[in-house]
Amino acid sequence: MLSLLISAWFGEKFIKYLRRKQITETQRDASIDPFGTKKVGVPSMGGIIIIVATLVPILLLGRMRNIYLILMIITTVWLGFLGGLDDYIKIFKHDKEGLQGKFKIVGQVGLGLIVGIVLYLSPDAVIRENVAIEKQQTQELVVKHRSEATKSLKTTIPFVKGHNLDYSNIMSVFGKYKEAAGWILFVVMTIVVVTAVSNGANLNDGMDGMCAGTSAIIGVALGIFAYVSSHIEYAAYLNIMYIPGSQELVVFICAFVGALIGFLWYNAYPAQIFMGDTGSLTIGGIIAVCAIIIHKELMLPILCGIFFVESLSVMLQVWYYKLGKRRGVKQRIFRRAPIHDTFRTQDSQLLPDCKYLIKGPKNVVHESKITIRFWIVTIILAAMTIITLKIR
Repeated sequence: MLSLLISAWFGEKFIKYLRRKQITETQRDASIDPFGTKKVGVPSMGGIIIIVATLVPILLLGRMRNIYLILMIITTVWLGFLGGLDDYIKIFKHDKEGLQGKFKIVGQVGLGLIVGIVLYLSPDAVIRENVAIEKQQTQELVVKHRSEATKSLKTTIPFVKGHNLDYSNIMSVFGKYKEAAGWILFVVMTIVVVTAVSNGANLNDGMDGMCAGTSAIIGVALGIFAYVSSHIEYAAYLNIMYIPGSQELVVFICAFVGALIGFLWYNAYPAQIFMGDTGSLTIGGIIAVCAIIIHKELMLPILCGIFFVESLSVMLQVWYYKLGKRRGVKQRIFRRAPIHDTFRTQDSQLLPDCKYLIKGPKNVVHESKITIRFWIVTIILAAMTIITLKIR
């Protein structure tokens, strides 16, 4: 609640400041966005509102010695700076390309490397494994947790018996070195997840309220996972790993979701402010690192299905375009990419000499309806992800 109030109060004042300083959207391309001409002049870098509204309550109320909370703060500041640098180049240097992609990747990989290594080295980053014990009289399986906390390479994987995957088992080919190889695989996976999810959120940020609303829904689901993982009785009932200290993640996620809702007050259609890369990269990184800490990173393809589809649509579009270019043919799969742009692209905006594999939709959908439909899909995906706690 505190973060929501900060976001709403600070947001109004920050928007006025940005307008006064003319820190506004100037590079909107109306040929891509049929409503783009209405968005030129809207303040950008609104991700600062989300960052401030998230960090202030955490710095006031959080247990700053908690390793998980420290990692979340580092993630927020790190990617906030990276995204802010990108927005600065776009707005003040009048370069719509912003920070070069290779530098973004270096920043994301660097953060993933830090998170992975810290989780490996920190003595506080431990779990208590769940063990099924059969009662002799009733033959009922009761889940208990080991008394000792241990470092673990296990992660939750949905729809599989046992519900866990051990990275070291994947690396069993290395024999007695499989544990070390497993940790290397874990660090690599951390880098991949941080990079993929932060870029997915960045691509999803293309319509008023789209990324903020979608991410708030994802945040609620992650908050539920963090809460049950931090409670030994709930973790035993759901047969998942108990993660001591992860209760601080619940505090952080609550602040994060509150900040997003407060920001959405101004970012919903018609937007009074855009979050920019300052917000979208930070949001994706927070989601990724939180999932990694609570050993739920392999559930992100379901939970963040919208991000995954957005990223996949761009990769397929680029691949198909380059394939045609080698043959001297202009071709694309979708009208536009990311996929949300396809639904608002008019026939008059299509290239006359380009072949489109998928020509639909015939009718343009207004962005507010596209946004709400993406929210609905995310709610369904979040519900499916939570249900996996009991489906084995």
